[in-house]
Amino acid sequence: MSSNGGSGPGDVFDVRKVRRLVELMNEHDLGEIDLRQGDQRIRLRRGQEPVVAMVAPPAVAQAPAAPAPSGDSSATPAEDPNAIYITSPMVGTFYSASTPEDPPLVKVGDQVGSDTVVCILEAMKVFNEIPAECSGSIVAILVENGDAIEYGQKLFRLEPAS
Repeated sequence: MSSNGGSGPGDVFDVRKVRRLVELMNEHDLGEIDLRQGDQRIRLRRGQEPVVAMVAPPAVAQAPAAPAPSGDSSATPAEDPNAIYITSPMVGTFYSASTPEDPPLVKVGDQVGSDTVVCILEAMKVFNEIPAECSGSIVAILVENGDAIEYGQKLFRLEPAS
């Protein structure tokens, strides 16, 4: 059980370590393994489809830098100068729930805190839980379930907590 060949000993995402965790899950008939070390996390769950979730780089909540171009933004209401946005920390596929049968993680009107998981982004068959990283009330969900998402794309608009 060599833990280091090619990666540092602290690399919890080493493929050999992940494979060993899956072997242990099978060997001991475990439904889920959730490990945390510092700001790194890995969770393996057994179910209908395998899910591997790890902490992604933090989603950035930011005020809008400039109003959207007025090209075909007729459907977009005027931007609220107090609104903050949860943006995508990576390229991937947006999912509003953990599984298709589950209700959405958040919906318009929900209050969220910085640790609230607001969506799942799938990148290369890895499902990443995205936390809000800010506090407020969700005013708009700016993407649809299953949409392809770009790095930095606005996902949610929030009204800051008072």
